[in-house]
Amino acid sequence: MEITVRLGKRNAIYIPKTVTEKLNLKEGDKMILVVEGDKIELIPLRKPSRYWTEVDPDEVEEVGEEITRALGIDS
Repeated sequence: MEITVRLGKRNAIYIPKTVTEKLNLKEGDKMILVVEGDKIELIPLRKPSRYWTEVDPDEVEEVGEEITRALGIDS
C-alpha cells in the first residue's frame, strides 16, 4: 500500500483512516520511528499478550514442584 501524506503544523504527519483501521491503531498508541537513509518507517508498538501477565510467581513455583515430584527428584 502506498499513500501520499502531507507534513502538517508542528511537523505532524496524519495517518489516513484507512491505514489506522487496517492496522487497528487508536489515538495514543505508541510507535517506533526508524530512519534509514532518506526513508522513515513507523512500527506500531504492541502491548505484550495478556497471557504473559496472568501467571504469578507462586503458580510457577507450584508447577515446578509438581514436575520435580513427578520426575522423582529429591530436593
